[in-house]
Amino acid sequence: MLRKDLFRRPKNEPEDYGRYTAKAHPDIPGEMCVLCPSCKEILFTGVLEDNRYVCPKCGHHFRMNARQRIDMIADEGTFEERDGAMHSKNRIGFPHYEEKLKQARLSSREREGVVCGTAKIGGYDCALFVMDSGFMMGSMGTVVGEKITRLFEYATQNSLPVVGFIVSGGARMQEGILSLMQMAKTSGAVKLHSDAGNLFVAVLTDPTTGGVTASFGMEADVILAEPNALIGFAGPRVIEQTIRQKLPAGFQRAEFLLEKGFVDSLSERSGQKEQITQLLSLHAKGDLT
Repeated sequence: MLRKDLFRRPKNEPEDYGRYTAKAHPDIPGEMCVLCPSCKEILFTGVLEDNRYVCPKCGHHFRMNARQRIDMIADEGTFEERDGAMHSKNRIGFPHYEEKLKQARLSSREREGVVCGTAKIGGYDCALFVMDSGFMMGSMGTVVGEKITRLFEYATQNSLPVVGFIVSGGARMQEGILSLMQMAKTSGAVKLHSDAGNLFVAVLTDPTTGGVTASFGMEADVILAEPNALIGFAGPRVIEQTIRQKLPAGFQRAEFLLEKGFVDSLSERSGQKEQITQLLSLHAKGDLT
């Protein structure tokens, strides 16, 4: 005969084994890891930093900020910044531009979209500028154009080669025609620097587009590009919508431009400093024209 209390809940709580079951995916703080957008591998940020922000599995080149690139490419302790206090103002009264500038400074911890200065690379003196995608996608406004122009003028006066790391979404629309004028101004400074017999090495990174590509970005003596970097004037979707045609696979990527002769060589970060050092040494010996 069945007891009435047979199915009653016991007074003592049974051990909950499920409480101690290991999870299939352990919780990891978001700041400790990052997902590779190419191969979808989860990477620890420490491993990524040690590998120069390149995925060790598929070779995807993550974007770097200006200070990270300077630390990677310049000899330790040799970088001296120039015009670091310059910053943009809302010259044409564009709506909400001041707020965008404030947000860009907070997020990037830079005053502007480019950091300029002098440094040694592999023991060779040079002028160095590095654009920062974290500051309004490295867009070129009046201050960015002015800082780059001043650097080229200083390099011309002191017979220094210029090395530039370029990333940009193009001219800064919040500054209207004033931003477009920087294309001519920077191009003029590059021309005078070249006429004086000086070297300009450009490293195009992802993305390099718009007015920067149409000016100093494609005016270097030697144009290097990081693997799979997007390089062009108008974006591929804009072009497709304009010409009503499907573009070739890999269009506007660094490998495509290398094949078509728009860039001179691909430049992987693992050997980037050595590659630039070799170019500087050849120029110093007079073997590169």
